[in-house]
Amino acid sequence: MSKQVNYTEKCRRIAGTFYNMGLEKAKIRDLTGACRCLKRSLAFDKYNADARNLLGLIYYEIGETAEALVQWVISSNLKQENNRAAHYIYELQGKPGRLEDENVHIRRYNQALIQAQNDNPDLAILQLGRVVEHKPNYVKAHMLLALLHIGQENYAKAGQSLYKVLQIDKNNPKALWYMSIVKSHTGRADVEKRKLKNAFSHHQMQDDDIILPPTYKENTGWQMVLHIAAGLAMGAAVIFFLVMPAREEQLNDTHNREISQVLEQVNQKSMEIDQLEADRSAMEAERDAAAADLKAIVDENGGVLSQYQQLVHILRAYKADDFPTAVELYSDLDPAVIGDEGMQTVIAEIRQDMEERGYQVLADLGDQARDAGNADLALVYYQKSLNIKADNPQVLYDMAMVYQERGEEDTANELFGQVIMNYPDTELAGLAKEARGY
Repeated sequence: MSKQVNYTEKCRRIAGTFYNMGLEKAKIRDLTGACRCLKRSLAFDKYNADARNLLGLIYYEIGETAEALVQWVISSNLKQENNRAAHYIYELQGKPGRLEDENVHIRRYNQALIQAQNDNPDLAILQLGRVVEHKPNYVKAHMLLALLHIGQENYAKAGQSLYKVLQIDKNNPKALWYMSIVKSHTGRADVEKRKLKNAFSHHQMQDDDIILPPTYKENTGWQMVLHIAAGLAMGAAVIFFLVMPAREEQLNDTHNREISQVLEQVNQKSMEIDQLEADRSAMEAERDAAAADLKAIVDENGGVLSQYQQLVHILRAYKADDFPTAVELYSDLDPAVIGDEGMQTVIAEIRQDMEERGYQVLADLGDQARDAGNADLALVYYQKSLNIKADNPQVLYDMAMVYQERGEEDTANELFGQVIMNYPDTELAGLAKEARGY
């Protein structure tokens, strides 16, 4: 037992160390590094609510609101008291239309991905411009916008998008790599290299540092004439024997260097094209993944985000002792969409409670609707009750009676038949036989 305690304590200490590292990186806006540390912290201690809350804040900072909400929902259920996650969720959901706006931005981003894949970069850039205008901290949108500008050789605009990314996450590896490409094409890389070289270079000799030679005696008269003539002859000889061959060689060297530079530029361009093709393939994979994520997240009838919201409302209803509301909300929950193990444990407890007493609440609501003359609503409640607990002959019989009153004899007889076949020794089986006429 002591070994188990020591092992658990050691894991918590390691998780705490990684959390502290992630916190320090987050303070200096190294959000990518902070995410890595916090994920390692949760790998050692998934109940570390501080690490999970901070990870959610980082996701929110880079524009990943759905991911942030997932972390906060898990945290609030693992630790229900004195947990900031509940405040974050309340702030996010308390702003009218906030989640709907997030869904719109995600849809536009994925439309831009599809347009980029279909060789419509201008439409994609226009779409992404609208996204970053309303959501300026959405790192993914800025990165895709920068990549499209690089593809169009508009390096200045690409640099602006990458600069915004690095303001949010200063050590984002992809942004740094894209920025190096932009700098190499705008001359910024050479400027920075020269500044660095000058900063560490030795003192350059100035004009005042030159040692002047001693004064010389000036010649006059016929000696000057001879000196001039000799100088002209020597100058002509130097030009003919030294300057001209050197100049020719210099021109050849310049020409060769120009050819080498052109070839180097061509090779560099080919490498960039290959890299862009690779990035394009990666974008295709990201687009497909993002399209799947979008469908899962924003689907109003069963998406991940809506199901997490539904679960939060159920838990709030439980907390307020409003069991009927919790039952109605649970009837529309799709637990299969929620993949987190911690949340599945919570759902299992709720499911057990619903199977013990929740189904009857829905059946009673169905009876009330039937007595009020609202057959459609009654059938909805009866079906939701059966979805929670299928083994309920009374609800089957009541549904059959509603269908019979509506004149839908085939459906009614089928339900009567289920009662007769599956519950032959009950009083309801006899009533079902009478209702069917035998």
